[in-house]
Amino acid sequence: MQLPSHVQTLIVGGGIAGCSTAYHLTKLDRTDVLLLEQGRLTCGTTWHAAGLVGQMRPNRNMTRMSKYGIELYATLEAETGLATGWKQCGSVNVASTPERMMVLRKQAALARSFGVEVQLITPKEAGDLYPVMRTDDLHGAMWIPGDGKANPADLTMSLAKGARLGGAALVEGVEVIGVIVEHGPTGPRVAGVRTTLGEVRCEVLINCAGQWARQFGQLAGVNVPLYPAEHFYIVTDKIEGVHPMLPVMRDPDGFIYYKEEVGGLLMGGFEPVAKPWRMEPIPNTFQFQLLDEDWEQFEPLMKNAMHRTPCLETAPVKMLLNGPESFTPDGNFILGEAPELHGYFVCAGFNSAGIANSGGAGRLIAEWVVAGEPPGDLWDVDIRRFAPFTANRRALAERTGETLGLHYAMRWPRQELQSGRPLRTSPLYDLLAARGAEFGAKNGWERANYFKPTAATLRPAHGLGRPGWLDWVTEEQRATREQVAVYDQSSFGKLLLQGRDALAVLQRLCANQIDMPLDRMVYTALLNEHGGFESDLTVIRIAAESYLIVTGSAQPVRDADWIRRHIDAGEFAVLTDVSTMWSVISVMGPKARELLGRVSPDDLSSEGLKFSHTKEIDLGHARVRAARMAYVGGPGVELYVPVEMARHVYLALQKAGAGLNLKDAGYYAIDALRIEAGRRAWGAELGPDETPYEAGLMFAVKLDKGGDFIGREALLRLREQPLRKKLLTFVLDPAAYAYAWGGEAIVIDGQTVGELSSVGWSPKAGACVGLGYVRGEAAQRMHDGTPVQIDLWGAAVAATAWDAWPARATGRS
Repeated sequence: MQLPSHVQTLIVGGGIAGCSTAYHLTKLDRTDVLLLEQGRLTCGTTWHAAGLVGQMRPNRNMTRMSKYGIELYATLEAETGLATGWKQCGSVNVASTPERMMVLRKQAALARSFGVEVQLITPKEAGDLYPVMRTDDLHGAMWIPGDGKANPADLTMSLAKGARLGGAALVEGVEVIGVIVEHGPTGPRVAGVRTTLGEVRCEVLINCAGQWARQFGQLAGVNVPLYPAEHFYIVTDKIEGVHPMLPVMRDPDGFIYYKEEVGGLLMGGFEPVAKPWRMEPIPNTFQFQLLDEDWEQFEPLMKNAMHRTPCLETAPVKMLLNGPESFTPDGNFILGEAPELHGYFVCAGFNSAGIANSGGAGRLIAEWVVAGEPPGDLWDVDIRRFAPFTANRRALAERTGETLGLHYAMRWPRQELQSGRPLRTSPLYDLLAARGAEFGAKNGWERANYFKPTAATLRPAHGLGRPGWLDWVTEEQRATREQVAVYDQSSFGKLLLQGRDALAVLQRLCANQIDMPLDRMVYTALLNEHGGFESDLTVIRIAAESYLIVTGSAQPVRDADWIRRHIDAGEFAVLTDVSTMWSVISVMGPKARELLGRVSPDDLSSEGLKFSHTKEIDLGHARVRAARMAYVGGPGVELYVPVEMARHVYLALQKAGAGLNLKDAGYYAIDALRIEAGRRAWGAELGPDETPYEAGLMFAVKLDKGGDFIGREALLRLREQPLRKKLLTFVLDPAAYAYAWGGEAIVIDGQTVGELSSVGWSPKAGACVGLGYVRGEAAQRMHDGTPVQIDLWGAAVAATAWDAWPARATGRS
């Protein structure tokens, strides 16, 4: 056959993600769409998927996506005339431990806040819904009646027919072997593809290649960090009591799931130590194929399943299916426009949940393509959360073995992933480790979370209650508030914008006034056209045409992409990521100035270094930039130190601080202190769906700064409108002695109005203090100690809500 010479949008990959994307593009009146599949539709991993479809996701936007997917699957057959196998049979999630039951109670409270119908039920009620299940050792369960199951191949074919009916062309048996890239004044851009049947030019390319997505991305220099693992399930012969509307059942403590399959059971799971499929590269001929059986690998799941469903002890097993599924480094799928290449989009890496997620994900990526911007806050799945180093194949394989195993395992608050570490380390890493640092990782950076009494002290066990490290972190907080503490914040993202038009670019991007004297710094919002936060960051003017942009550890790729996309073709401005060239050592607390005076001859008094000012100083034998800024609140100075001098500066501070009770402190203390001080964090309190009005950050916006900026018109429009939501501070009742972690539902007058976005222990309050948005009528009220309740593991804990407690400011994470 002959392919068209040009199409507007070209999709590579004919699994459920690709077909859903094509379907939704046509629904948005983009009909010049060509989907190319190297084999046959569904031939990669879609055809052997289990087909479980659930609604609950960790946050509001992802849950909304999943709910839409179920609505689509329920109506698609009527639209296309092709069966999907959709059955709204509901799902039962069971708890074998008290801790799992606590988690289910929290999930139920969030589900209600997100608009998902759920019921917490007794073991007996769970057994009534799932008669072949053993229940004598259960602590309870959660029933979600709107969940269900589908036939993956039939569902994909129905989506494909819907796409064709809408005008899209879907062509099988054509492999894409190259990507055509053109370089223009705004950077490289997709121009087309080379296929086994010739070239096709296109304006937009969408990588929906499933387990091949990483390999295909490499053809264009795009990083798609996913890796396949062997994923197993069995299918049995018919079993008495198993019927087509038997609910989906998940036993996460046993790492297993079930659904009915032709009168028998399909049982699979996520074994704790998974098995990456180390096939490099995956051959293009791997179509409708499976991997070899591995009963030894499957044995832990089988043992747990025979315990939970004793009928499996005698039920004939028709097959053990072993099919590869793709997993990502953080367990979330990958969506969005690649920062390396304009016009190149990705929708892949579904972590064995492609059937449940692809209905909604296809709509999201289609809306992103058509509108040129994401349709809301999609940071959890945004491709820009991954830095280039995540392309390492060995690290991906090791991380896949870990993340698959954690799919159902108990995920404890603040539990850190362990594989592929340590990788990115500051010059102080060994020194801090010797002083008892317990490290966490963010964007690959090893960061001290807290300091144990000695390096030999064991890390406290994970739990859901008051953490074992709290007393140590509280000491770090007290040192910061009452004496002096030193923090290694070298993981900050640091971008250097230089050139004749650097100021013009930043004035257009930043909501605050950037035209400031040399050595001044300003905290600013970067807004989208809707007035939502694309980022929040600090800008330091270090030369007439040179600006140092300091952002959160997770944000450099995203922020750099946003800035570069908004440098016009005729502007002379160059952006460079200099994150690894500078360490940041923060000296915080009322004795910070005294400590610095012992190691620097320069004037660091309140007049010598005013708030939001910086200057270069001598420190020991080094030359550093001192910036008077304190994300944790209170007095303090951030020191921007050339990496090669960081060790010297830290040791000089430690030596000088011996008589001042100088204390090392980590990111748990930073987080708790910034919450106590009302500082917001991007990704928690700030994102594309939140405006400065809602976040209480209009001080970081200058509507009258003398020029237009992105988001200004939206803010002017919103100024007279009621708030959709409002950020408040919540102080838990000290008498309750309760410890919250974040994500807990907020209840006012018996109504769930939001959830906590961040929580930390406050010595000042003698209780946990949190931040969170309230919605609806609660967002229209003033709050000066409003009585509220926090749903903590299913129990109501008294708290008070405040518009400002004790005072509001902000900063970076």
